[in-house]
Amino acid sequence: MNEQGHGMVVPAILRDGVGRTPAGAEWIERLPTLVARAGARWGLRLGPPFTDGAASWCAPATRADGRPLVLKVSFPHDEARHEAVALRAWHGHGVPELLGVDDDDWALLLERVEPGTPLSRAPGSARERLTAAADVARSLWSVGGQVEVPAMADVCAGWADLLEERGSRHGVDVRGAAELLRTLPGWSDTLVHGDLNPGNLLAAGESRWLAIDPKPMRGDPAYDLWPLLEQIDDPFEHPAPAAVLRERVALLAGLLDLDAARVAAWAFARCTESALWVWDQLVDEPGARAILGQAAVWARVAG
Repeated sequence: MNEQGHGMVVPAILRDGVGRTPAGAEWIERLPTLVARAGARWGLRLGPPFTDGAASWCAPATRADGRPLVLKVSFPHDEARHEAVALRAWHGHGVPELLGVDDDDWALLLERVEPGTPLSRAPGSARERLTAAADVARSLWSVGGQVEVPAMADVCAGWADLLEERGSRHGVDVRGAAELLRTLPGWSDTLVHGDLNPGNLLAAGESRWLAIDPKPMRGDPAYDLWPLLEQIDDPFEHPAPAAVLRERVALLAGLLDLDAARVAAWAFARCTESALWVWDQLVDEPGARAILGQAAVWARVAG
């Protein structure tokens, strides 16, 4: 895409995702205007967009001074509403530096992370990559003071109600997971990332990692670890997945001074909630039952 905004590319993941909803289709129609306006506002020359963002249009950008940046224009939704607030609070510690915000257009101007290799594709053992992720998590959780982002207790209470309604409708006993969603958040009031999966951790040089695309909340930091534990590779392909997960939980809990049982309990609760979301929203009963099988492994790990 050139700096005037002509010939703008919309990645297939956006058209096939949010673009399938009426609100998403309307937003995609407006994207060329939003991107052109951001480019003019911040004096940007834009490159072709990245192709892996499911809810935002992101592209490498360069200002007149040659500084490498990223322009991010998000589809308006609740999980993205507080991203800029959290990025300001973190102030470049564990995240890219925030350089510009347009709240009306949901546009952010960010430091470009280079080389930008995601932790999911980085070399090294699962243990080495989880150790690197723990360093980022520790940096994010160290921010003090009150930050105006949603309270995890409120968010998870709503999820628990919805989980119970879906479980009742589909004949699945989710009472244990729902109870954990209601009780676990109150252990802390930490500013957490909210989507700390290996694809959201990017290499910034040889030994530094930065987290992108937060869905920030305030609550128990142990909430953040489930995606790392499951997605650094696929532990469920192992003949003894519970043993693999116990080892990983022990590693991260030890590095981050957390209670291992609470980390595993969060994983069980979140895995169960994910399964019922897949069943209800994607109408994918086989996929949901496969995830419920994974949740059963987490239940054993949690004890």
